[in-house]
Amino acid sequence: MAKSIMSDEGADAFIFITAIIGVIFAWFQYKLVAKVSLTGGSNTLSNSGLDTSKLIVIYDAIRDGADSFLRAEYTICAYFIAAFGIVVLLMTSYVEKEFHIDQGGLTAISFVAGGITSIISGLIGMKVAVFANARTTVMAAGPNPWTDAFNTAFRAGSVMGFSLCGLSMLVLYVLAHLFAVHFKDWDDALHLMEALAGYGLGGSSIALFGRVGGGIYTKAADVGADLAGKVVSGIPEDDPRNPATIADNVGDNVGDVAGMGSDLFGSFAEATCAALVVAAQSGSLIAQGGWAGLMFPVAISGGGILVCLVCSFIATHIQPVKKEVDIEKVLKVQLGATTILLTAVVYILAYIFLPSKFQIEAVSGTVINFTPVKAWGCTIAGLWSGCMIGFITEYYTSHSYKPVREVAQACETGAATNIIYGLALGYKSAILPVTLLSVVVYLSFYLGDMYGVALAALGMLSNLSTCLAIDVYGPICDNAGGIAEMAEMPETVREKTDALDAAGNTTAAIGKGFAIGSACLVGLALFGAFVTRAGLNLASVSLVSPLIFASLIFGAMIPYWFSAMTMKSVGQAANEMVKEVARQFREIPGLLEGTPGHAPPDHARCIAISTDASLREMIAPAVLVMSTPLLFGIFLGVDAVAGLLAGAISSSIQMAISASNTGGAWDNAKKYVEKGAVVINGVVQRKGSELHKAAVVGDTVGDPLKDTSGPALNIVMKLMAILSLVFADFFRSINNGAGLFDLPRN
Repeated sequence: MAKSIMSDEGADAFIFITAIIGVIFAWFQYKLVAKVSLTGGSNTLSNSGLDTSKLIVIYDAIRDGADSFLRAEYTICAYFIAAFGIVVLLMTSYVEKEFHIDQGGLTAISFVAGGITSIISGLIGMKVAVFANARTTVMAAGPNPWTDAFNTAFRAGSVMGFSLCGLSMLVLYVLAHLFAVHFKDWDDALHLMEALAGYGLGGSSIALFGRVGGGIYTKAADVGADLAGKVVSGIPEDDPRNPATIADNVGDNVGDVAGMGSDLFGSFAEATCAALVVAAQSGSLIAQGGWAGLMFPVAISGGGILVCLVCSFIATHIQPVKKEVDIEKVLKVQLGATTILLTAVVYILAYIFLPSKFQIEAVSGTVINFTPVKAWGCTIAGLWSGCMIGFITEYYTSHSYKPVREVAQACETGAATNIIYGLALGYKSAILPVTLLSVVVYLSFYLGDMYGVALAALGMLSNLSTCLAIDVYGPICDNAGGIAEMAEMPETVREKTDALDAAGNTTAAIGKGFAIGSACLVGLALFGAFVTRAGLNLASVSLVSPLIFASLIFGAMIPYWFSAMTMKSVGQAANEMVKEVARQFREIPGLLEGTPGHAPPDHARCIAISTDASLREMIAPAVLVMSTPLLFGIFLGVDAVAGLLAGAISSSIQMAISASNTGGAWDNAKKYVEKGAVVINGVVQRKGSELHKAAVVGDTVGDPLKDTSGPALNIVMKLMAILSLVFADFFRSINNGAGLFDLPRN
């Protein structure tokens, strides 16, 4: 059998260079955004005769609020990394009833590196989003608003997309080479990859804090601001009189940007680690493909950076936005172009990185034949299914299509029917994505067993740079609109930012489809790696085993428990927010009425409520997700963990899709009503009508579903699986994998 065409040195060069290119391009995009000045120069409002002083004050308040929250959250995360790093060190050192401190030490190092990289990824995203929001507002008020405002927001999103992908690749690859100094023989390649799995665990652990903490923060502020402002007091969204508006805009950055960035970094790290661990099981791949063959999963991400970089110029130079109808089209062209180009690029990478024929070890213990064409088939199955899931998600969440319009029309008879229609839409929207995922799992497993599933997950994440750029674009435009209204700028500016934000909402739904689908495939790939490392066979994980079946049922319950905790946390914090806003309206003379010369609202108090609630409430859900597989592995053994993971993954994917799409549909149904598109008995239903109030209630109920519980479930299925994989050897060492209770296995 032939060796890989790519040499080991060539593989190193390709991966290092593409990672560095990603980081450099992110810096280049940042410098372009920084050219937009808030106080002077050619790109300022001052040339239009408008005062920027109020805009700058609001911008500074949002920046200070976001900085203070992340400082507090990441301080807690730093303590967690230090404490849990010791747990990782001790538990992963205990292998086959002996302590191997080298193995545990390297795993702990990679865990710390993953956690720190996740923090840096979230921090970069939040910083650049806050930096760009007021600048997008500035450009929306300029002479060429559509092109300049779009480019500013899109380039800011690209900073996060390319820096995250480049940085995560670079750190992972540096760790691999450092660890290779200790694991010198090919026979130790599996131990090297197991140590690297700590990188994914660190990234996903911090992502959970980021998603849950940031999600509680943003939705507590958003729900509180909506209830106290639009529903109770009847004032517009982002009205400068509302004390919760600054906290709401801060939340867009710490939840929708920083939390999302950490989440998708975790997906990348875990999918790569799963593929590397499964690949390292195969002596044939290592012997024939060498280091280059082993690194093919990382090369997919490197190719993705190059493709996304080239395609980014479509939006900013080749096909720039010149009018409102161009916005959504340009963003969709980005996704389509990267998907088409990656289809060809992945084939080339598979051909040069992998041997022409080799064998991989299946979960069943048998050996199957594998080729570059099969690897390409698995990868593009994930790539194209992710694209299709994204557009299916758009169909169910965009008011351009029938499902959301039906939800909006249902508001005619009140909030109750709106809620019923929205829930039904969410449940129905899970059918096609889950069917697609089932097909992809079957096809990739058939072609390449769990290695094929891991490649499908990486394929779905291969254009992550573009997906992240589009995802971050949305919150930036949302913030830009809020700043425009709070700064009392001309209505035309808000119209521009609302149009940019509307397109961002549509493409954000597509991005959520990508994220949920990839999380399912990543979780399944990690599950396969765990089964392999735990030494389980098909008979031991049979559903007819009472222990497996009981564990599966319990695992399927975990997402419900987790969602209940996060949604209740949002409700409690929003309740505090509503009471605080009502108090300020009551006690600050002239605030609600907008009397000239009234005292300003106390934004700091609302920011403190969201901050305190999110930091307090994010601990319990994290403990639930991380302790459950540990307790099952220690007391019930590896069989029970396998059942637990199967139940949690299958349940989470259904809930994540339905929750995210239900919330997204309610949000866009409200926007559809606000556009004046719903007519009842010849009367256009506008803001303030009873139908609009019913739509606002649905949107408020859906906020914690689409931006807290739904997205956080992505991390639940990944984190439980990567934690089980990292501690698989430890579980196997306890009473030969049977656990301390040693329950009967038949």
